[in-house]
Amino acid sequence: MARRTPPPGSQTSLREANRARVIESLKRHGRLTQVELAGSTGLSPATVSNIVKELTASGLLHTSFTSRSGRRATLVSLARQVGLVAGVHFSSRHLRIAIADATRTTVTQTTLPLPLDHRHDAELDRLSLLLGDMMESLGGSVSDLLAVGLALPAPIDPRTGMVSTPGLLRGWEGVDVAESLTSRIGRPVHVDSEANLGGLAEAREGAGRASRSSVFIRIGHTISAGIIVDGDLFRGVNGKAGQIGHVTLDENGPICRCSNRGCLETYAAGPALLSLFPPGEGMQRLGDLLQAAESGDGSSRRVIADAGRHIGVAAASLCNLFDPELIIVGGELGLAGELLMAPMRHSLERTALASADGLPEIVEASFGEWAETRGAIATALDQVAVDAQTLPITA
Repeated sequence: MARRTPPPGSQTSLREANRARVIESLKRHGRLTQVELAGSTGLSPATVSNIVKELTASGLLHTSFTSRSGRRATLVSLARQVGLVAGVHFSSRHLRIAIADATRTTVTQTTLPLPLDHRHDAELDRLSLLLGDMMESLGGSVSDLLAVGLALPAPIDPRTGMVSTPGLLRGWEGVDVAESLTSRIGRPVHVDSEANLGGLAEAREGAGRASRSSVFIRIGHTISAGIIVDGDLFRGVNGKAGQIGHVTLDENGPICRCSNRGCLETYAAGPALLSLFPPGEGMQRLGDLLQAAESGDGSSRRVIADAGRHIGVAAASLCNLFDPELIIVGGELGLAGELLMAPMRHSLERTALASADGLPEIVEASFGEWAETRGAIATALDQVAVDAQTLPITA
């Protein structure tokens, strides 16, 4: 028998809407106290308390006790039994996979190196096998996954699911990646750029959690940014917002992979930095550069500092356009810490428009090279339709 939809404005309809607001807030923020839930949903503490009791009894929510400011508080999260999701990150040189439950707790993860010019068909086939192996190790199968979030090192057109700019990710262009992976594993897939998902992770549960607007700059083999405005990602019409790596620093500079000249990536991304060293010095990957800099090698430290100055100039343009509260630096080169960020601050001070509150703070990412994978988990959970309306209404 079909379930009758409650009439709009009825008490039943209102309660269903309130329960949906509680669930959506927990999907977005992870664990919250009941007081924090009331603040995030706009519901009264009494209403939140009643909803939490009802959904905990039904098995949808899990509660525990914590201490906040010396007072005992009820901590609320989605129950683990809701299911598992996978977060996947294809960077230019690595594949990272994590499987997590509804509380965003990672239950298993793995990382593998990738060839520089990897292709979608071979890598999606490999990913399908890896997901199967990882789920089998947990006593399940791929069919038990509720959804998969996937980060790629290129802008993704939200209307088509395809790479939006030719030349930025050869071997993946002209392909609806979400549909292609879904056809392999039979599970819903959501795809976005690595910078967007790194920014989402930092905004939801990392360095940007207390900020309404932030910019996550991912620096590695490529350079890009994820822009958070009022708590949500700003992607632009074609998904190209935040492509800071293709800000022109010198219109007569080197040819970039995007076919323009003098882009930031030609001065500060991994390949450009590594090319500054003679072949015999063993600088094959950014990890080699970071290790040498940490060991005190002057040339390596100077190369990273110069990259920071270039990135700071491009970041100033983002600040003038979007006026964020915070700049979060991630990616493999972001692990250089102050060696990279101090020159960035200096360039920002020289080139960005200052306000009465000063310039945005520049901080290191909370999750290192796993930020994008955590963002992929977050977007997978966003996609999961937890249907609170199918639960019975109690009196």
